[in-house]
Amino acid sequence: MVTAAVSEIKRKGLTALDGALAEGPVYVIRKNRPAYVVLTCEAYEALEEAATVARVEASEEDLRAGRAHSGSADALMAALAED
Repeated sequence: MVTAAVSEIKRKGLTALDGALAEGPVYVIRKNRPAYVVLTCEAYEALEEAATVARVEASEEDLRAGRAHSGSADALMAALAED
């Protein structure tokens, strides 16, 4: 885990993170505990893409398993009102 202290970032600014970000995410330490995680834009976009793929795959699995239904919002509200 690559870390940087809040006090170091206050002194040096974002240049305190430049070298560390080359190694991966940087955990910013505040009061001896991780408080934030800083990522490069590329790492963040990869994380977002992976999350999107996971959501699509989960939705497709729900469809295959019969856990999803098609219809309008009005039909869903009417069915919920019946229960």
